Amino acid sequence: MEQSKVLVFVVEDEILIQEMLEDALVDDGFAVERAATGEKAIEMLDAPEAAYRALVTDINLAPGKITGWEVAKRGREINPDLPVVYMTGNDSHDWASQGVPNSILVIKPFAPAQIVTAVAQLLNLGNTPGV
Repeated sequence: MEQSKVLVFVVEDEILIQEMLEDALVDDGFAVERAATGEKAIEMLDAPEAAYRALVTDINLAPGKITGWEVAKRGREINPDLPVVYMTGNDSHDWASQGVPNSILVIKPFAPAQIVTAVAQLLNLGNTPGV
């Protein structure tokens, strides 16, 4: 039986960035689900069948709407160990006050490999046995 792939949830309002991230993550052996709005992301996180092992979210999803900060906080309410990678072009100064602990912030523009590396790093931190 094939080992199940780690499911990464990508929340990004720009479809080209969504697709680029999905391609990079799938190429590295992950499974991906996507949402384009904070509202849809919260709905998907709250679904009983949701089995996300990591969250990659843009911070600014749409003006006046649910932000990536809020999506990550909801994800952590559901799973306190959920690895979170934030993406932003201009909100890095808010990371210390708005970001969840033990998360990674990647500044746009970025190479897709940076996101894959950040996800893998956070997953490995959570799965590292005591030495």
